[in-house]
Amino acid sequence: MDRNDFIRKATMATVGVLLAVSSVTAQAQTYPSKLLGHETKIDNIIKQLTLEEKINMLHGKNMFSSAGIARLGIADVEYADGPFGIREEMEPHSWNSAHLTTDSATFFPTGSALAATWSTDWGYAYGRSMSREARLRGKDMILGPAINIQRIPTGGRTYEYLSEDPLLSGMLAVAYTRGSQDDGTAVCLKHYALNNQEDYRGFVDVRISDRAMHEIYLRPFEMAVREADAWGVMAAYNKVNGRWCSENEHLLNTVLRQQWGFSGMVISDWGGVHSTVDAVTAGMNVEMPGSRFMGQALLDSVKAGKVSEAVIDQRVREILRVRLTVKPVAKDLANSQPVGNPEEMTTALEVARRSIVLLKNSLLPIDTKRVKHIAVIGENAVTKMALGGVGAGVKTRCEITPLEGLKAVLGNHVKITYAPGYKSFDREARNKRQSPQQSADRQLMAQAVKAAKGADLVIFFAGDNREVETEGSDRKSITLPSGQDELAVALAKANKQLVTVIVSGGPVDISTINEVSATLLVSWFNGSMGGQALAEVLTGKISPSGKLPMTWPKKLDDVPAYATGTYPQNIQNNNQGDIFVDITRNRSNDRNQQLIANYAEESLVGYRWYDSKQVPVAYPFGFGLSYATFQYSDLKVQPTAEGFNVQFVLNNKSSVDAEEVAQVYVSRPSSHIERPLKELKGFQRVALKAGERKTVTIPVRRADLCHWDESVQTWMLEPGHIAILVGGSSDNLPLKTETTLN
Repeated sequence: MDRNDFIRKATMATVGVLLAVSSVTAQAQTYPSKLLGHETKIDNIIKQLTLEEKINMLHGKNMFSSAGIARLGIADVEYADGPFGIREEMEPHSWNSAHLTTDSATFFPTGSALAATWSTDWGYAYGRSMSREARLRGKDMILGPAINIQRIPTGGRTYEYLSEDPLLSGMLAVAYTRGSQDDGTAVCLKHYALNNQEDYRGFVDVRISDRAMHEIYLRPFEMAVREADAWGVMAAYNKVNGRWCSENEHLLNTVLRQQWGFSGMVISDWGGVHSTVDAVTAGMNVEMPGSRFMGQALLDSVKAGKVSEAVIDQRVREILRVRLTVKPVAKDLANSQPVGNPEEMTTALEVARRSIVLLKNSLLPIDTKRVKHIAVIGENAVTKMALGGVGAGVKTRCEITPLEGLKAVLGNHVKITYAPGYKSFDREARNKRQSPQQSADRQLMAQAVKAAKGADLVIFFAGDNREVETEGSDRKSITLPSGQDELAVALAKANKQLVTVIVSGGPVDISTINEVSATLLVSWFNGSMGGQALAEVLTGKISPSGKLPMTWPKKLDDVPAYATGTYPQNIQNNNQGDIFVDITRNRSNDRNQQLIANYAEESLVGYRWYDSKQVPVAYPFGFGLSYATFQYSDLKVQPTAEGFNVQFVLNNKSSVDAEEVAQVYVSRPSSHIERPLKELKGFQRVALKAGERKTVTIPVRRADLCHWDESVQTWMLEPGHIAILVGGSSDNLPLKTETTLN
């Protein structure tokens, strides 16, 4: 199927996808578990198993599967990597491609793009679409969603993760989880927990207070477990308060199973197990991808009396709960039908449309009566982002680039001239340990400037790619790579009509391009249909409606982890490498070094820090412009059994149909405990026709107003006055009132 067929069929499928989206309510109820309906059958199965058969279920069989019990008709568990598309099939015991022709998939917008939609409805559709493709590929469990908090903008997996805010991350994690599991595929929430950096992730020890851990970093996981009955969790590589996550009794048993009531299975990150007895007794179910610690060594430990068979039975029970809940796909049916079909492509398109963030504007939408010649500058206009770097990627059948999208939407109405402008950072440069921050290429820059001088409008595609932002290592800076700042200045001198589109998974330093660009947008790593979505926004077919899911700082030193001196950490003469890389080369993953990451900022992550410390930012959390103008009015607060409803009128005072993300923050300046200046406690995406007014009601739950009380190790609600602030971003909250919590 060619690109035009995808565009046509995806557009036709939109209505069907919208009807399939299930609205995710904002109630703090515990989602009914489907896992506990098989206990009697599991009792009978366990009685029939030998000890060797039980142990065989507790470690990897192949690179992405773990064993069932063939003689009892219990299928293997098949895992799908990763969170934004079903990875191609690999050879059984390596990271090499199996080179099939039937294992393509949709490349969905990555995590930060999904979060920029601020839409639980499309989060649900996203999870459902992932499940539909996982089923066609014969998979039982998706290794996602990836829901760690974005503590640092330089994090190698910032593009995979959702947000710096626990409520936004949590509500989208709930939606994704319900969408996937309602369709029949288990999720595996990752990476549990506090995997907030890629550098030294294999042995860094995160030190953090219980309150900050529960309120910020564990909250999205708790919401997905309690409210969406997540069936799987992946233990992270790092340590937390002195213990590896894969053998952390407090995280895996006390918090996950006892406090949250998790009844599913825990798998390790690949190569992330470090012990036998400690791991299995702490709650680890499956060591992936091999059997170093939970194979023969575990069998020997049970026979020696170091681990009771009752513990083994419990770990097997937890696996069987998932296995009996998820219907296996017959081997001969897996990868037998095409994947990356119009319905899933439509989900990718709709998410991409709603994710694009307009930061400043004086030139859009493109007026084709005035603009007859556009110069498109920058390799990111033609670079495909489904693959690249280390870690999961997607072998997609279709990825519309920005240049392709513009040509398709503008057709013959506008002449488009393309010049690369710069040479993108690539895998060869990364392997040679070169820095992405290279000087501008003089020849390419001269060609780009020449193209810009002859155009009515210049669209400059700046930002990163999947080689710059990659699993296994963090960016050393947020400076734009490949001399892009220098190129932007030269383009602006050549033509003041400059629109800059930032293609990235997380924040970059925009101090230069913000100054020289008349218009600025963020389009993320936006999936198979991202180029079409962007073209529709640029040309005004759709009004931009994305909102930043993380703060964009003015400079890296302002970021709390950098400002407190707790990141980056330095190791003298480090030659340890990375666990993920090591296991691909059959190296040991022992880590004897001790490296501390002290989360000194505690709960003041992201906008909480910038607000409380009065640090100016480039663009604030929740920010995003529209072609429409919205007016907020008539704020009311109504108590409910679950908390209170925030009601107000939203008016589209323009001639443009558009969607707005209304946000509710709370402030408690008279609180007896330390709190941020304000915190997000509710949001809703609202569609408004031109000139339309709507009464909007956003629930704020008592569960989300609680703080973690370390003395009693539980959530507590502090009574007293509370200020309610409503608006379109964290720094634009025109409505304010007060209420009382009892």
